[in-house]
Amino acid sequence: MKKNFNTIAKVTLILVYLVIIAGAVVRMTGSGMGCPDWPKCFGYYIPPTEEAQLQWQPNHFYEDGMVIIVDETLQVAKEDFTTTTSFNKLNWEPYTKHDYAIFNAFHTWVEYINRLFGALAGLATLVLLIASCWFWREKKIITLLSLFTVLGMGFQAWLGKTVVDSNLAPFKITIHMVMALVIVAALLYIVQATSNKIKTHKSDSFFIKLLYASIILTLVQTILGTQVRQFVDEQMHTLGEENKSLWLANPELNFYIHRTFSIVVLLVNVFLFYRFRKLQLGFSKIYWVMVLLLLEIISGIAMYYIDFPFGSQTIHIVLATILFGIQFYVILEAHKATKQIAL
Repeated sequence: MKKNFNTIAKVTLILVYLVIIAGAVVRMTGSGMGCPDWPKCFGYYIPPTEEAQLQWQPNHFYEDGMVIIVDETLQVAKEDFTTTTSFNKLNWEPYTKHDYAIFNAFHTWVEYINRLFGALAGLATLVLLIASCWFWREKKIITLLSLFTVLGMGFQAWLGKTVVDSNLAPFKITIHMVMALVIVAALLYIVQATSNKIKTHKSDSFFIKLLYASIILTLVQTILGTQVRQFVDEQMHTLGEENKSLWLANPELNFYIHRTFSIVVLLVNVFLFYRFRKLQLGFSKIYWVMVLLLLEIISGIAMYYIDFPFGSQTIHIVLATILFGIQFYVILEAHKATKQIAL
C-alpha cells in the first residue's frame, strides 16, 4: 500500500479536479438546481429522465421521500404507500427548503453526474486516508493531511447541500470554491512529499516571495471572479440568453476590480518568470504558469468582448484552479530546494 501511495494521491487529485470541472459545467449550463433536494435527486438515487415520472400517478407505489411536482410545488411522500384513484394530500408534505419546482432532464443529469464525481472523489480520499496510516510513524503530516481531505470532502458535500437548499446563495458558492482549492493544496503537498523523483532546483528567497505573492493574487482573483460570475448569472436570468451583450453593460464594482487586478497579476508573474529565467532556477512548471495565465486573459477578453462564447466561463474558472495548483506545487518545490541546499 505504501509503495503505491503516491499513485493513489495523484488519482485522488485528478478526481477532485474532475469535480471542480463538473461543478463549472453545472454553473455554465445553469444546472445547479437540476436536483432540488440532496443527497437524492427528486427523492431518487437515480434521477428521473422525463417529467411524467414526477407527476402524480394512480395505483402507483411511492417510497418515503420521493418527490412529485403538483401545481408548481414540490410534494414529498411522508411514508411508503400506494396511491388510489384520487390524489390524497394527507400522504404528502410540501418541500419547504426552497420553492424551486422545475424539471429539466438535461439540468438534472448534469447536476447528478457532478454529484457522482463528488462521491467518487470522496471515496478516493477515504482510500487515501487508509493508505496514509503506513506513514504515521515517519511522516505524521501525510496522515493528518489525508484525514483533512476526507473531512474537507465531507464539508464540501454538506456545503453542496446548503447551496441547493439556499437556491444557490452567492457567498456559499464562493466558500465552496475556496474549500476546493484548499483540498487541492493539501493533496498537492501529499503528492510532492511522497514523490521519489529527484529534481535539481536552485534556491532563491526573493523568487519564493514572488511565488507567494502570485498565488495570493490568483486566490483573490478567483474569489472576485466567483462574485462577478454570480452577477452575470443574475443578469442572464433577468435579461435572457439572447441578450448576452447586455450582461456586463452595467457591471458592479467587483467586475472593474477583477479586470484591473488582472494587470497586477500579469505583471507579478512576468517578473517571476524573468527572475526564473535570469537565475536559471530550474522550475520548469513556471512555463505552464505563463501559458495558463495567457489563456486566462484570452478567455476573460472573449467573455467581455465576444459576448460569452459557449464554454468560456467554464474554461476561465477551470484554468484558474489549475493555475493555483501549479503555483502551489512550485512553492513546494522551491521550499524543498531550500531545505536540500541547507543540508
